[in-house]
Amino acid sequence: MIAKIMKGSGFKGVINYILDPKKGTELIDSSGVRTESINHIVQSLIDQTELNPRVSKVVGHISLSFSAQDSSKLSNEWMAQIAREYMEKMGIKDTQYIIGRHFDKEHPHIHIAFNRIDNNGKTISDRNDRFRSEKICKELTAKYSLYFAGGKENVKEHRLKEPDKTKYEIYQTLKAEIARCRNWTTLLSHLGKQDIGVRFKYKGNSQEVQGIIFEKNGYHFNGSKVDRGFSYSKIDFALHQNNREHEQQMQGMVNLISNVASVTSEIANELIEGGLDLFQTHGTVPAEVYNTLDKKKKKKKRKIHL
Repeated sequence: MIAKIMKGSGFKGVINYILDPKKGTELIDSSGVRTESINHIVQSLIDQTELNPRVSKVVGHISLSFSAQDSSKLSNEWMAQIAREYMEKMGIKDTQYIIGRHFDKEHPHIHIAFNRIDNNGKTISDRNDRFRSEKICKELTAKYSLYFAGGKENVKEHRLKEPDKTKYEIYQTLKAEIARCRNWTTLLSHLGKQDIGVRFKYKGNSQEVQGIIFEKNGYHFNGSKVDRGFSYSKIDFALHQNNREHEQQMQGMVNLISNVASVTSEIANELIEGGLDLFQTHGTVPAEVYNTLDKKKKKKKRKIHL
């Protein structure tokens, strides 16, 4: 379950969108509004905003999307229940709202429109709403045993529009390149070859890097906006880890080669000694073998005179 939060100043557009018959919409819940027609709903919402005319963005609009794997158990009643619990946890209460379910996509999803001016004329806070929403979605997903989607891995790229399309392309490239690069020089070179520009943000007038920005197709994104794992500090840590693992692998190869060479030398010596024993048993030693061994002995006995 994921939520997308939007705000606006006019109810007519959002209500028309939510109740658009082309989307096979079903109005599954409402409170505090007349539902005889779209015009009645819109006027009910507008009337309540007069309780606090100082607020400009009075429209609350949130879509809740679920995995297609949960389709069989997501009845209208259950989705309305989850939506009401979501709103309660978000502090969206004592106010007008409608909940419409759309059937124009393969995954179940609903749209909530609510009045940010509550029944008492107070403003419903939107402070840290996206952070709070993400936490609540995870809680409800676990509570109702809903499917935990794999985030960006399940994105249908052909459906993305700009700038999300470019951001996803950057995400895919970073995911592949960071995994195989061991330093910033190599990473920047690889990204450049794929038309991705990189800018660093510095702390004050110092050379201390504080953040990173990726650019492509005229769009630019902070690293953490592409993905939480792509902030400057996390990329830097990943590159150091890659380099450390590479050095450990190289050292392991050196040790392996050294051990193989040592074992091979011991086996060769044993074979030579075994061959001499065999020759001695038969009373003769081939001249070429004898001469070779004799030379080795002389080399060992040779001393350095000062």
